[in-house]
Amino acid sequence: MTYLPTPCRVRDLPGCTLFTLPPEIDLSNATAVFDAVATAVHARGDRLAMLVLDLTGTRFMDSQGARLVEDVRRLLGPRVPLRVAASPSGVPRRVLELTGVRRDVPVYDDASQARSA
Repeated sequence: MTYLPTPCRVRDLPGCTLFTLPPEIDLSNATAVFDAVATAVHARGDRLAMLVLDLTGTRFMDSQGARLVEDVRRLLGPRVPLRVAASPSGVPRRVLELTGVRRDVPVYDDASQARSA
């Protein structure tokens, strides 16, 4: 099978950068997604006030997605808050709960909640 990556979408909003993640995150694309997030973070430098990872459109995510969120948290360090939006009944939210990532990164029901919290 030939893997065709799904592009991520980045939007600069007042007070935060919103990064919409692809419909699936697994071993086949987690590294590329992290690289895209890291590029966006580095491009914004000191202007980055908060980063929101939007997983509300992500239907499937395995432990590589949880690792991705942890890697982004480490990349940002304590200077830039990281928030995650994930559907309450979706697979990504459950993966973040099972792996314990949710203890370190706040998870909200949607991107607007994450931005305003």
